[in-house]
Amino acid sequence: MSCGGMQELPVAKYYEYDQNLPLHDSLRLEESQADSNLYYLTYQSVHDCDVSALLSIPDTGEAPYPTVILMHGLGDRKTVDYIEAGNRYFLDAGYAVLRLDISNHGDRFKQNYDFDLISGYKYWSRDIISQTVFDLRRAVDYIYTHDDLDNERIGYFGISLGGIIGTIFCSVESRVKVPIIVLAGGSLNLMFGMDALSAETQDFLSIIDPVNYVKMISPRPLLMLNASNDEIVPPITTKLLYKAAKKPKEIIWYPAKHHDIPVDQVYKEGILWLQEYL
Repeated sequence: MSCGGMQELPVAKYYEYDQNLPLHDSLRLEESQADSNLYYLTYQSVHDCDVSALLSIPDTGEAPYPTVILMHGLGDRKTVDYIEAGNRYFLDAGYAVLRLDISNHGDRFKQNYDFDLISGYKYWSRDIISQTVFDLRRAVDYIYTHDDLDNERIGYFGISLGGIIGTIFCSVESRVKVPIIVLAGGSLNLMFGMDALSAETQDFLSIIDPVNYVKMISPRPLLMLNASNDEIVPPITTKLLYKAAKKPKEIIWYPAKHHDIPVDQVYKEGILWLQEYL
């Protein structure tokens, strides 16, 4: 959105909603393990969208547990291998874990259109991002209803598209205390090869470009974990996002490509950050 437009209507206003809307939530035990219980969760989000999620609650330690919202990337789902790995890391560290499917992903899949913010179904693609921000805010509403989850200690860990969406979400949702953003960037017009100087392009991307929001995370501590040779999220877009963020913040670069980032190291670094700040 152009500077004039942002002054007239701040983009963050777009993600306001009625928190008193009923969640119509349903929680079903999926699996009982030696150290945790896995539940299948559904609830209703903004725009009458049904959200599917998995909730893992430790069976050790003492409730209420600090909770990490864990989000996957484009084309994946809440049970993809690198998210399953993260779920285990966080459980072992004593955190409850809430994993959502991004809109039109996983159990929420409805349409097989190509995700494309340049042409084709670009408004549909934009809606996937914006809808998931609402879905995540409703996830926080749900955490507040669950006695075993500590609503004062909510963290976020999002990877790739989950990091882009999560930057917006954590910016507009102050109830998330510690955001960790992985393999994400801002200034989406550069990422998708669009005309950087076009007011039309900036207006179109305004409500989904993390660079318009990230400064709102402060004074909460922001950690960004990124691949220096990323061929999908250009490092310049990550640097621009980090520059737009206010302190406290930290960025760590791994000498890797997008899909080769050392997942184990990334999760361990994230847990250290959570242990310090959450």
